[in-house]
Amino acid sequence: MRIADSPLIALAAKSRKRTVAGSWRMDETYIKIKGEWAYLYRAVDKFGDTVDFMLSERRDEAAATAFFRQAIDGNGLPEKVVMDKSGANLAGLENINVLLVLAGLLCLMVDICQVKYLNNRVEQDHRFIKKITGPMLGFKAFRSAQATLDGIETAHMIRKGQLAGRTLPAHRQFINLAG
Repeated sequence: MRIADSPLIALAAKSRKRTVAGSWRMDETYIKIKGEWAYLYRAVDKFGDTVDFMLSERRDEAAATAFFRQAIDGNGLPEKVVMDKSGANLAGLENINVLLVLAGLLCLMVDICQVKYLNNRVEQDHRFIKKITGPMLGFKAFRSAQATLDGIETAHMIRKGQLAGRTLPAHRQFINLAG
């Protein structure tokens, strides 16, 4: 397997994972690429299952909106999203709510909860990523960082027992995804 295959495997994993809960915890963490910080947006549900992840060069409203669109496209609308006090993340989710209002779906608006300490589940989930990427001392290219993080996140979903076929050993689940 080549590192270039990990985005395809991650895409297969996202399509085969079990349904996530309607309450999400969302946050971003930092990853060093070419000596500059990039941002790994991540969301987990209230049980700790991975909702989605996205690497971005920027931490702004546009990146947060793109992340929420990607997460909603793959998992449906959440009832509530818990996040820290980040203004960019709030603006990104408010953009999603505006689109829902414009589409006449006022009853489906996402409840936004900004409480620093309710976000501990996603903060603890970041530890796994940091434990693996920390010793790497950064990446040389954005594309290779994205491919590597796709593989790490997919392995993490398998380890959490989040994919269909959870009764299979982890290596068999991975082979099924790669096959």
